[in-house]
Amino acid sequence: MELLVEPVEVWAAGIPDQPGGLATVLTTLRDAGADLQLIIARRSPERPGEGVVFVTPLQGDHEMRAAAVAGFNITQRQHCVRVTGRNQPGIAAALAEDLAEAGINLRGFSASVIGTQFIAYVAVDSQAEAEKAASVLKAV
Repeated sequence: MELLVEPVEVWAAGIPDQPGGLATVLTTLRDAGADLQLIIARRSPERPGEGVVFVTPLQGDHEMRAAAVAGFNITQRQHCVRVTGRNQPGIAAALAEDLAEAGINLRGFSASVIGTQFIAYVAVDSQAEAEKAASVLKAV
C-alpha cells in the first residue's frame, strides 16, 4: 500500500467555552493567510469555561506571529504524524494494529475520508515515538 507519511507540527491554544471562542482564533489565523488542514476543538472538562483548539499547519513568520498573538504554541506534549493514501475498508484498523504491534501507545488518532483518499493524524507522547511511528507506517 502506498502511503505518504510525514511529521507535522501541531499548534494549540486555549479558547473560551462560549459562542465565538473558536471563531475568534480561527479568524485571526485566516486573516494571516493560514490554510489549515486540520482543526480539532473541544471543551476542557477539567477546566469549566475553557476549551482547547489544535491546528496544523502554520507556515511562515506571518502566520506564526498571528498564531502567537492568538495564544497558540507548538504542542510540546504531543507529537504528530500525518498519513495519507487511498482509502480502503479497514485502513484505520490496519494502521492502529501496525502501531500497536510496534509497541506505540497512541495519545490521539483522527482520521477522515474525502473522495477516494483518507487522511489520518497519529499523535504520540514524544518525538522519538513519532519517528518510530513514521518508520512503522512507511513500511506498511
